Amino acid sequence: MITGATSGIGEACVSCFIKAGYRVIATGRNAEKLNRLKNEFGPDLLPLEFDVRHRETAEACVNNLPDDWREIDILVNNAGLALGLEPEYQGDHTDWDTMIDTNIKGLLSMTRIIVPGMVERNRGHIINIGSVAGDAAYANGNVYCATKAAVKSITDGLRIDVAHTELRVTLLKPGLVETNFSNIRFHGDCERADKVYQGITPLTGKDIADAALYAAQAPKHVQIAEMLILATHQANGSTIVRESNS
Repeated sequence: MITGATSGIGEACVSCFIKAGYRVIATGRNAEKLNRLKNEFGPDLLPLEFDVRHRETAEACVNNLPDDWREIDILVNNAGLALGLEPEYQGDHTDWDTMIDTNIKGLLSMTRIIVPGMVERNRGHIINIGSVAGDAAYANGNVYCATKAAVKSITDGLRIDVAHTELRVTLLKPGLVETNFSNIRFHGDCERADKVYQGITPLTGKDIADAALYAAQAPKHVQIAEMLILATHQANGSTIVRESNS
């Protein structure tokens, strides 16, 4: 099961895992994009339309899965977003609520819904998509950075909680990835979003999907606990060396 599967890293994970022989439950809010994925991948993909912020709807969708789709072996908690890039004292309350409800509470809800079955079967792998932003705050990143720091703590805590089982727990921390991430952050301001990736070759969604697949296909006794994935000219969340146009 891959949440936030209709774009960016999530969509790349869908393609990567299906090509590797997995069947994928793709979740997202956009019915049209889910249908497009279904048309592209056919019987290997099962679309589920819901917002991870709505726990009861998510739970109902999972509880009504067809019998042959119920035993979920891998959960990729990918759904997440950044909204706004302002000083904390000028932040938008609605943006804060959306980030916290999606990045933290949505991830927790999906974990609570899916992982008990994994524990009962004594097999499974949870792959949470965090961010380099969770390692240290950067200018004007405040609440987004805090949500991704929470993802790291939640992931580490889950790994401790299931250490007595055969379950594995992985945190992927991407740096600069060129998706629609910045377009969403800047509320559709494409020109501002494009500037984020100028002067550097950023990561792609496929780069992160490849890392997720690597973790999933590691030998049974190997747990890739955490992986930081950066573009070559990015040192951390705030240090990016860009080519000059002059």
